[in-house]
Amino acid sequence: MLKMRILVTALALAGSVSAVHAAGSLPKTAPAPADNPTTQEKVVLGQMLYHDPRLSSTGTVSCASCHNTMLGGEDNRPNSMGVNGQTGGRSAPTVWNSAFNQVQFWDGRAASLEEQAAGPVTNPIEMGMKSWDDVVVRLKTIEGYQDAFEKAFGKDSISKDNATKAIAAYERTLITPNSPFDKYVDGDKGALTEQQVRGMKKAVELGCTGCHSGPAFNGAGTFQKFPVNSSGYFEAKYHFKKDKGLAEVTKKAEDEHLWKVPTLRNIALTAPYMHNGSVATLEDAVKLMGKLQLGQDLAKDDITDIVAFLNALTGEFPKQAMPALPGTSGRSFN
Repeated sequence: MLKMRILVTALALAGSVSAVHAAGSLPKTAPAPADNPTTQEKVVLGQMLYHDPRLSSTGTVSCASCHNTMLGGEDNRPNSMGVNGQTGGRSAPTVWNSAFNQVQFWDGRAASLEEQAAGPVTNPIEMGMKSWDDVVVRLKTIEGYQDAFEKAFGKDSISKDNATKAIAAYERTLITPNSPFDKYVDGDKGALTEQQVRGMKKAVELGCTGCHSGPAFNGAGTFQKFPVNSSGYFEAKYHFKKDKGLAEVTKKAEDEHLWKVPTLRNIALTAPYMHNGSVATLEDAVKLMGKLQLGQDLAKDDITDIVAFLNALTGEFPKQAMPALPGTSGRSFN
């Protein structure tokens, strides 16, 4: 019986590792919705809007302020800073590879990148504009935007809908392929170190890939409860349950502490961790996930190996040439 159990366990582990391989490497392009096909003109306009702080009430905060494409796609702060120095209660998720998320934001309240792009602009803590009507009025006073919108969408096309479509089109270009893991699953068995292979196998054995599955290691658009296992000590230290996650949107008790499964791509670059940015290091994040999600006290060597594997998910970042924003000659923007 013991030999049979060992054989079954070995076969299950081999199958799980094969499933990780079968998920394949990260695609180099992202699918676009039928009503917003990607064009170069949209991408150029979207990059301008993404980096323009004039979409905020104070002229100080852009999308890139919290989702920095010169870093890991976020801001390495526990909580991002918006207009007038305000901070929210959540850590900014990375924009890199967000095109492969089926839902957006930590609580999944946006079903698309287009919908997500609309939210922060009128959030009073983030970019602080009173309405998108005010944003449109502002954009129409900037001659360079009139030209850029016309190239992307046609004449007299400055609108909320087109602005968010352009930002989303740009964000769909923010993909980081060719990580050591990608090269490994594509056949280069020397792309991962022995330690990283051990870490990959350990992550599969523990069940990490049950949630963090697929090429983006972000599941299939599913929500997962966090934390699964209660710990008074960790709750007092990290306050994970203070934010009720999806329930903050739906107001349903059954949705309390449900969160969108975040990508593990480039996770080595996106400290601090968890929805509230309360965990400073990747090592601590792995330890906590083992305890709170899997009910296991992970050995130090296992944590080190898993962290090594997670570092192998850092991909190649496409070069970002910062856009020249259209000016307002001889006057202020507002």
